[in-house]
Amino acid sequence: MNTQRAVEISVSPVMANVIYEGERVYIQHVNEENNMARIYPLDHPQYEQNVPVHMLIEHE
Repeated sequence: MNTQRAVEISVSPVMANVIYEGERVYIQHVNEENNMARIYPLDHPQYEQNVPVHMLIEHE
């Protein structure tokens, strides 16, 4: 995924189907300067982590 799309998803009120390492995740915030996203798995919101935006996959 590119950084601009990750930003769009993070500010959208519509939930997007985003995958990180085979698990559905929620994008909380995107740092455009270093192309990192703050995410958490939908099933485990306590496991927040920063990951490279290019590792995120959007499924339609």
